[in-house]
Amino acid sequence: MKSFRYMIFCFVALLMMQSHTCVHYDQKGGRNFADSITVSVMTFTNSASLAKATFPQTMTEALRDGIQRQSRLKMVPRDGILNYEGSVTGYSVSPVAIAAGGSNQSAMNRLTITLNVKYTDGVDDKFSFDSNFSRYSDFSSSVPLASVEDQLIKDISDQLVQDIINKSINAW
Repeated sequence: MKSFRYMIFCFVALLMMQSHTCVHYDQKGGRNFADSITVSVMTFTNSASLAKATFPQTMTEALRDGIQRQSRLKMVPRDGILNYEGSVTGYSVSPVAIAAGGSNQSAMNRLTITLNVKYTDGVDDKFSFDSNFSRYSDFSSSVPLASVEDQLIKDISDQLVQDIINKSINAW
């Protein structure tokens, strides 16, 4: 009888301990953090020579907005339990399609943006990383970059934010 009570006690204690952890995994493989988990996104720096001057701040705000839209994490200015730091390491335009008719002119150009992101996970260090993320968007070469750059940046930033969130918070 005593051993049965002891087993019940151990089982209940185990359940209670499990319910008080900071992160749980859902059936899709993502992580569900407790409401008390804080996150900070430091302002991205720029080390790409051709990047638009406002892009690092745009990327920082896009990542903050994406995290707040897709999670219940509490955003703090610095020293969050989860922390993101990053820099723009590449920002380039290159031709991707040659115009028909045998000319050597480009029909399409590609804006490619590369980021280096350092993510520190204070809940479970195995999810911390220091990785490069790169995305691109194509545009017609008949259109000047300056006239489409803001929209391209928005499209690429949205993709980069999703990639970063998927690798860190969603753990895909």
